[in-house]
Amino acid sequence: MSHDNDSKTKTAATDQTSDFASLLADFEREQQQPGSRNARKPRPKVGSEVRGRVLSIGRDTAFVDLGGKDDGMLALDEVRGPDGQLTIAVGDEITARVVEIDGRAGCVVLRRMMGRGAEGRTELMQACELGIPVEGQVTGVVKGGVEVQVAGVRAFCPISQLELRHIEDGSEFVGQKLQFRISRCEESGRNLNVVLSRRSLLEEAAQVQATELRKKLAVGLVVRGKVTGLKDFGAFVDLGGINGMLHVSELSFQRARHPKEVLTIGQEVEVQVIRIDQSGDPRRPEKIALSLKSLEKDPWMDIELRFPEGSRLQGTVQRLEAYGAFVELEPGVDGLLHISEMGKGQRLHHAKEAMKVGERVDVVVQAVDRDSRRISLALEGSKNAVEAPGSVPSLASVNAGARLGTFADLLNKAAQKKK
Repeated sequence: MSHDNDSKTKTAATDQTSDFASLLADFEREQQQPGSRNARKPRPKVGSEVRGRVLSIGRDTAFVDLGGKDDGMLALDEVRGPDGQLTIAVGDEITARVVEIDGRAGCVVLRRMMGRGAEGRTELMQACELGIPVEGQVTGVVKGGVEVQVAGVRAFCPISQLELRHIEDGSEFVGQKLQFRISRCEESGRNLNVVLSRRSLLEEAAQVQATELRKKLAVGLVVRGKVTGLKDFGAFVDLGGINGMLHVSELSFQRARHPKEVLTIGQEVEVQVIRIDQSGDPRRPEKIALSLKSLEKDPWMDIELRFPEGSRLQGTVQRLEAYGAFVELEPGVDGLLHISEMGKGQRLHHAKEAMKVGERVDVVVQAVDRDSRRISLALEGSKNAVEAPGSVPSLASVNAGARLGTFADLLNKAAQKKK
């Protein structure tokens, strides 16, 4: 009887072990499935770019979880700012490039920047082969570009590869420490011929920014950007990898003849997206219209309160036309002084015969039309000047060139005939 019990116990234990082995095998297979949360990533290769989370920071090294069985090791000199302070913390996600497998402590050796160490030539050759950025200082302007010192080696960066926008020379960059990618690195005897490109790094960064911006891009979005170009019709603004157009009419409520009166190249501005049109061009899939004006208070919102009919004030002649003069009452608000108000009774063919741009004039508000953004003015002391609210003639048509008050006179005559 005892023998039978022992036999049954051994059989059950064997079955249980078999079940555990089967479960373990199933679990390991699930872990290797591409969709599995804990699936092991393939080992990175030398030169490949990897992304991981900072596990710990030691005295000289940071350890990075690369998501597989390998951890990465990154020298802290790679992640110090100009002030010597660390730019990363435990838990941060970082991107780096693999330069060695099974390095010190069996870890994957990572680099984010090269060309800083004493073994400059060796590192530059490796950086060129792996496409790892290097840091260099622009030391002078030479024919066709700039000279850059990288790890004790004199390198050359063509002017076309120094910036995304077109520049005539690189004098503004002299003395700056910048990041470059090595496009060519050749040994010539004891010398090392190194050609650099900063533009390629800027383009990659712009593509990343553009991808993130497109996720939230929408009409009404307010975003900061940098002015990259000025034309007669408007300004180009880099929103972060994507360019937008700021038309001259959207610069301000004040009249601007040219964007350079309001903006400068390189100026940072806060703008609002007012329209997005799909272009069909894969390189520039959207056309984005921007506005500065939409972020300003509209000076016409309470115009009737600030400039009631019959009010007297002084303005500046801004523009002269055949039918009259446009007088600025305050920035963004112009009124029309009809040509019939000028000349002291003499018939004029153009407002310039009586006034000059920039001249200060005393006027009386005759009529206000907020919807059409029009204010009719009369010269103070003229027979058409309104003395008090309620006796204001209708706003005359500018295109018709009608004399102010004529339409009101006709209405009065018609009313008297009916009587």
